[in-house]
Amino acid sequence: MSVRRGGGHQVTDDDSGVHVGGDAYGGVRLSQRRTKRARAGVRGLIVTGALSSMVLLGSGVLWFLSTYATSQIKSVNAGTAGSDARGAMNILLVGVDKRDDLTRRQQNQLHLGREVGQRTDTMMVIHLSEDHSKVTVVSLPRDSWVDIPGKGSHKINSAYSLGGAPLAVKTVRQATGLTINHYVEVNVLGFINVVDALGGVSVCTPVAIDDTHTGFKLQPGTYRLDGVKALFYARTRATARSDLDRIDRQQQVISALLQRALSGGTLANPARLTSLVSSTLKLLTVDQPLAKDLLGLADQLKDVSTDDVSFTTVPLADVDYKAPTGESAVLWDKTAARDLFARIKADEPLVAPTASTSASPSPSASASASASASPSAAALTVPPSRIAVRVVNGTTVTGLGARTKNDLLKQGFQVPAPPGDTTPRNHTGTLVRYPAGREDSARTVAAAIPGAELRQADVPGIEVVVGTEYSGTKKVTVKEPVATVTPSATATATPVAKTATENICKK
Repeated sequence: MSVRRGGGHQVTDDDSGVHVGGDAYGGVRLSQRRTKRARAGVRGLIVTGALSSMVLLGSGVLWFLSTYATSQIKSVNAGTAGSDARGAMNILLVGVDKRDDLTRRQQNQLHLGREVGQRTDTMMVIHLSEDHSKVTVVSLPRDSWVDIPGKGSHKINSAYSLGGAPLAVKTVRQATGLTINHYVEVNVLGFINVVDALGGVSVCTPVAIDDTHTGFKLQPGTYRLDGVKALFYARTRATARSDLDRIDRQQQVISALLQRALSGGTLANPARLTSLVSSTLKLLTVDQPLAKDLLGLADQLKDVSTDDVSFTTVPLADVDYKAPTGESAVLWDKTAARDLFARIKADEPLVAPTASTSASPSPSASASASASASPSAAALTVPPSRIAVRVVNGTTVTGLGARTKNDLLKQGFQVPAPPGDTTPRNHTGTLVRYPAGREDSARTVAAAIPGAELRQADVPGIEVVVGTEYSGTKKVTVKEPVATVTPSATATATPVAKTATENICKK
């Protein structure tokens, strides 16, 4: 695939970056002229928070760096409820525009001006399901007009500046009705460093962008960005729906970078892994209970894939609300928002499981799905790169689990955990076991293992139980539909949820 950079030159996309798409408005051609100081601050910092925390929580890459990690993470008394080691939990994630530690050159480069202090522009609530197999991310628009405890009505992003982390937690708890178990905060440099540590990010945009405030311009197309340029991309509001478009772009960037962080290439590359961990940890501030067990939580989430992460934005009734103070703000749709948070509180998934094409899939049906797209066999829809698999040796053959893991890695699957063993170890055929709602991903795995049997089971994620008849893997090709999204400036009374897999730019 060709990728355009800067002045429109074509370069070959070698897949070292990450693709973001759908209605992303990305890509960068930086203006060389000097621009005015930006007094509004960085507007895309929630990307930093979501990316940093989800990379840490979702990839399980930190298990071997516990001593180092603990020494790097800062903690704060945020007034959170804490949580048990297992069970559903809600994490408030805040992106902070902290300029005090930036050099003058960095401030000029990022158009931040000379102001000091800390601000937060947007927030996200990250919900982990009871079995920690699913992650739901709800974006809270920065201009949401809400009641801030003890301070009256203000935009939700004022809570942090008025009372720090404790007031931000109280405000979100009151507005959503959710218990906030933990708190994660990051600053502007986190996003830049994480993107660079992962080898950059590629974005594809269907529309032109012209941000006169910063000189950020691009034409529709695909562009490769480094950390600084990606920050401009995540920050701009120069599109039809302003902050709401930006939220969409942020969710897509997080999805793509999460997929990159979970990929075998990152986990298997010591230099890239060390760079990612180093660049992320020292820029995090979390609540005190989470600081004590962040790595334990990361280990529990090591099998989460982009299929298991869904994104939505709180439903809105008025996107052009004029506040009593004269400020422009947005109003939540109270009924729809209440229903949304009630579903999250009840641990219900926001993305409905895909309907099965047959009640009891057979190995032959799975195999034929990869070979042909006949009307009787559903085509595969989820590529190996977006599927995390756990391998279990169901035989007494020493090393068969490790061999299977390596075979799956070669086919592009994510296999983050070491292989385990069944009890008893008497399996002849190979099983691909999957939880409800994950059949699409399981079919891709079964198609890659000739003779494998699909079986729904009470398991947290997709699991391959290797039998003595295992003979290796084969390449699976998945053709993905390209989604087209037309931005709209209207309110959204019904929340629309998409998985991280759906958010990633299709090649």
